[in-house]
Amino acid sequence: MLHDSNRIFIFDTTLRDGEQVPGSQLTTPEKIIIGEALQSLGVDIIEAGFPISSPGDFQSVIELSKIIREPIICALSRAKKGDIDLAAEALKYAKHPRIHTGIGSSDMHIKYKFNSTREEILERAVEAVKYAKKFVEDVEFYAEDAGRADNVYLAQMIEAVIAAGATVVNIPDTNGYCLPEEYGAKIRFLKENVKNIDQAIISVHCHNDLGLATANSMAGLQNGARQVECTINGIGERAGNTSLEEVVMILKTHRSLNLHNNINTQHLYKLSGMVSRMMRMPVQPNKAIIGKNAFAHSSGIHQDGVLKHRETYEIINPEDVGIDQSEIILTARSGRHALKHHLERLGYSVDRIDLDHAYERFLEMADKKKEIKDDDLLLLMGNGNDTTYKNGVKIQSLKVVCGEETNPQAVVKLNYKGEDIEATASGNGPVSATIKAIESILGNHVEIKEFNIHAIEGGSDDVSKVDMRVIHEDKSYMGYGFSTDIVRASANAYLDALNKFV
Repeated sequence: MLHDSNRIFIFDTTLRDGEQVPGSQLTTPEKIIIGEALQSLGVDIIEAGFPISSPGDFQSVIELSKIIREPIICALSRAKKGDIDLAAEALKYAKHPRIHTGIGSSDMHIKYKFNSTREEILERAVEAVKYAKKFVEDVEFYAEDAGRADNVYLAQMIEAVIAAGATVVNIPDTNGYCLPEEYGAKIRFLKENVKNIDQAIISVHCHNDLGLATANSMAGLQNGARQVECTINGIGERAGNTSLEEVVMILKTHRSLNLHNNINTQHLYKLSGMVSRMMRMPVQPNKAIIGKNAFAHSSGIHQDGVLKHRETYEIINPEDVGIDQSEIILTARSGRHALKHHLERLGYSVDRIDLDHAYERFLEMADKKKEIKDDDLLLLMGNGNDTTYKNGVKIQSLKVVCGEETNPQAVVKLNYKGEDIEATASGNGPVSATIKAIESILGNHVEIKEFNIHAIEGGSDDVSKVDMRVIHEDKSYMGYGFSTDIVRASANAYLDALNKFV
């Protein structure tokens, strides 16, 4: 698996290390779905499971081996013949099989976990690699707790397992202990002091106990490692593993590193959501790259900058990770530029709007709510009580009479061109009568192409929202209206549409 010196191999362990989170276990069919998505993402290695740990894990590795054709399928084992035998059996259908075996390398593990000596552990490591090599050509060796291991002894162990046939040597910071400078120096020490290091790929596998997993992984890559072990959303035991999406986007953003990989980053957001749902692990909103707020802006200063030129406050294009666009969140901290942006998005012609007046009303609303949604803006602009359109048409009063033996009749008073004008009309329903009365005042007729009524839940009253699309001179205009009365909401929506071209 030797390669060009700038190629980074992406080793995904979502289905093994990531699945060790309590309450997040996956069924075999679920693992297959995620495995196929990882293949589409472009990962180089999928660690499919730990076959000796359970019959379910054993079966998952078998089924993934049958289906996955491009990435290497890896099975974990301890430095025990029984583990390696079962891993080899689980991998029998894999097109590109790898056994990942290893043992502790720190004095802490050697003494307290294995009750052994450095010499004995070194011998067991070499034996495990040689035994795994009988089944597969591609053998990865992990030196568990390498982050706390003595560098000289670690170098001795790595040199020995490479001589025994290891193609990849994994240097895990198992407990997330190292500082980036320390971990980077450890990788550099191995590069400079293991005489056969050029015969294997150095892999980094970092945990996030101190929030340094991604930083440590990057330090390892910058000092010569060429494989990074990570998980989608950074899930994993305790505080989690290195986040795949963080590492690949760092490499994509910092092109000066001259390190490349085969990940199609536009699949990241969708895959993140898939893993979150299947493993029942919500993604925190402020999670880098794929969190809900990663491309959301609520500060007026930031919003103004992003709307003028995206890169003022975004170093990543949201489309690169599969998100359609940045989100400008309207709050009491938002400025006129953000309000203008959303109104234009909703179809309002800003040159016809009294923006200052609209902004004053917006701030009053924003002070009462944490976040302003589209429905709030539509209510703000189209409630028919106090229009913010210059020279617009607004309803002064509306009375409707209807019954079983009476044709519906509407009496509408509009303020139009500075005058109050009243008209009466009949129709086949109260909404029809109201619209005909409005038309008689304005002296024109527009075709209504869509008419939808929606209930808005959560208020003290049952508020209805009406959205209406009308055609005028071959152009389409959307109108929105809100009211506790459906007829009034319909009239508001009709006038909201008309005000966009009248």
